[in-house]
Amino acid sequence: MRSAKLSLVLRHLRDHGPRSRARLAAELDLPRSAVSALVGDLEELGLVRRAGIERGNLGRPGTAVELDGSTVCGIGAEINVNHIATIALDLAGDVVAEHRVALDAHRLTAPEVLDRLAALVTQTEADVRVTGHQVAGCVVGVAGLLDRTHEVLTVGPNLRWKDVPVGAELRGRLGAGHRVAIENEGNLAAIAEAVPGDPTRQDILVIFGEVGVGGGIVADGRLLRGHQGYAGEFGHMIVEPGGRRCGCGRIGCWETVAGLRALLDAAADPDDPVRDPALSLDERLGEINRRAELGDVRTLDALDQVGNAIGTGVAMLTNALNPAAIVLSGYFAVIGHHLQPTIEEHLVSGVLAPQAGGTRVEFSTLGFTAAVRGGATVALQPVFDDPTVVAPRSDALVGGTR
Repeated sequence: MRSAKLSLVLRHLRDHGPRSRARLAAELDLPRSAVSALVGDLEELGLVRRAGIERGNLGRPGTAVELDGSTVCGIGAEINVNHIATIALDLAGDVVAEHRVALDAHRLTAPEVLDRLAALVTQTEADVRVTGHQVAGCVVGVAGLLDRTHEVLTVGPNLRWKDVPVGAELRGRLGAGHRVAIENEGNLAAIAEAVPGDPTRQDILVIFGEVGVGGGIVADGRLLRGHQGYAGEFGHMIVEPGGRRCGCGRIGCWETVAGLRALLDAAADPDDPVRDPALSLDERLGEINRRAELGDVRTLDALDQVGNAIGTGVAMLTNALNPAAIVLSGYFAVIGHHLQPTIEEHLVSGVLAPQAGGTRVEFSTLGFTAAVRGGATVALQPVFDDPTVVAPRSDALVGGTR
């Protein structure tokens, strides 16, 4: 019962921001004395702290409390075709450590990629320990169809992996005692975009674009996984019968015309630096933006081509699901200012409902960090579910992470 009430207070502060004890008591319908005791327990665990004076309309000003980011972190990690990445977020959502390494997964075996990711996670954990934080866990996002029960990547079309036991392989590399979970990267990106307490982000589709195109569906603030957990594979809708062959083996999938490869193929010759996987995506897309701003015809034509393809798929998804917003993430967000007018034209013309059913198009501000941020958010969830899993400050100082 105590853990449940501590969780109730901690989640309320996460979802609604700093509050005085009196305001917490009123909003949670709990006695003020009980809330004061719960806040005291959370302070001892290092999970909340004082946050200045809250001045309301009635009564005396009270001291607000807020989430304390100095005690515990969650780590998110990602495996993608062009990079591996990690991020550590504290309880308040601030970045404690962050790493991203460019690679070409097609030139490496799955064990080699996992070796590199394990080293990056280990480095991130070391960075976290230096700051005095505990590690709540690590959640790894992978691109493709994931059997979550067995943590096996069943099919990773763009990684060209099949039946890879990612969870077991990573635990074998990281060692006993590491809390590691595996999740689809599109789902993690959706979790990162569904901001707790923001009513405009509770019914959204998140479409995450890199070489592949995936995403997640959030309805009433909850991630929808589908019957067997495979929802969100938007990139494999057939939009161009007779078109290009997809990494999944089928013809005309959406990602063959809307994915990063489609843009780069249209914008540049094979020997152009923007096609070089040794360069980071930030550098390559920065060059695309630079050329577009200089009025390069080939670049503008490529952006128009991809914008039309994205718009076609967005209209289809809106007709099917009518979300409040479609949030375009990953590489779409980096070049989004060039694409938005075309996409919105397709949304208006291609959706049966008047004014596109009220669906709006937004571009993520998280860019390529959406999936790792979602992973770190999920890694911290056990703390919000049961704050007593965190070692008290004195224990943490003696024992380090646990």
